[in-house]
Amino acid sequence: MTDTADFAPGNYRFLPYAFQYSSGVAAHPGYEIERVRFRTPVPLKLGFERIEAHIKASGRPLTSFCACELRSPAPFTEQGFFDFNKVYVVTLQKWGVFDGGEHNPVARSNVCPPIDPPPEPSFHAFSYTVASPSAAPSFVIAGGAEARGGAGGYRERIVRYGETSPGAMRDKAVQTLGEMERRLGLLKFGWADTTATQVYTVHDLHPFLADEIVRRGAARSGLTWHFARPPVQMLEYEMDCRSVARELVV
Repeated sequence: MTDTADFAPGNYRFLPYAFQYSSGVAAHPGYEIERVRFRTPVPLKLGFERIEAHIKASGRPLTSFCACELRSPAPFTEQGFFDFNKVYVVTLQKWGVFDGGEHNPVARSNVCPPIDPPPEPSFHAFSYTVASPSAAPSFVIAGGAEARGGAGGYRERIVRYGETSPGAMRDKAVQTLGEMERRLGLLKFGWADTTATQVYTVHDLHPFLADEIVRRGAARSGLTWHFARPPVQMLEYEMDCRSVARELVV
């Protein structure tokens, strides 16, 4: 599916992908997205409670929750990832964000730091919409790795499956950058609209940093490199990006 969908209760539109998350979100006119980062990862259950309290204290409905960034102890198997997502969406259903159907409006990144990982899946950051007169772009593109779209499991769709040579990592980065650009384009944005870009990998990105990331404009506001793995085994490289005017640390 390539068309955007509207989530009126949250004052944003999104790129439909699957029941567990969307490919990206953009605030409606008259609204903008705010990002809140926790100083240390907060376990999922407590994180949802703290997010609920923050959003309500801001005078916004829980349906304004539009994106989140998770940290997990280690990459999942495909089945393990599916099982985790079934648990994750339960709270979103209670909040009226996810209707239990085929598509979830909330964008998400979920990565796994191999050094000092959290003991259980935890929140690193979350985003929600607020009223704003600003006309500046306001969006979050969900985390995407080097798996091509389409049918089949990850083994069939991962670019250069099982390879981590400099050439393989470049190909994985090119695939991921292309997917980021596709998602930005569907929301009618580009790299020039971003305020932050994040990369997640445990492999050296310097061999292709200048030619493939900087020259394409993906690092126009700098680049944050998280030493972390994507959430599913055998994925090696992930990116996300955003455009937000206000970010808090709590």
